[in-house]
Amino acid sequence: MKERIEVNPEIHFGKPCIAGTRITVQSVLELLREGLSFAEIIRDYYPELQIEDIQACIEYAIDVVASEEIHISVPA
Repeated sequence: MKERIEVNPEIHFGKPCIAGTRITVQSVLELLREGLSFAEIIRDYYPELQIEDIQACIEYAIDVVASEEIHISVPA
């Protein structure tokens, strides 16, 4: 799935996009947040996408969160 997402500084200022498109991972995730199904996203917004592209966006987001370092400061 990772080959479906690319980061190119020449496209959307380096935001992660679905490979071969200018569709950002963020745009797809925002549509999912609004409750749209994969089929609705493809039919109504991005007919050039495949279900695997949307799944790759979710996987990418999970990987980003999983690799995030959390720093908790305890009040003195």
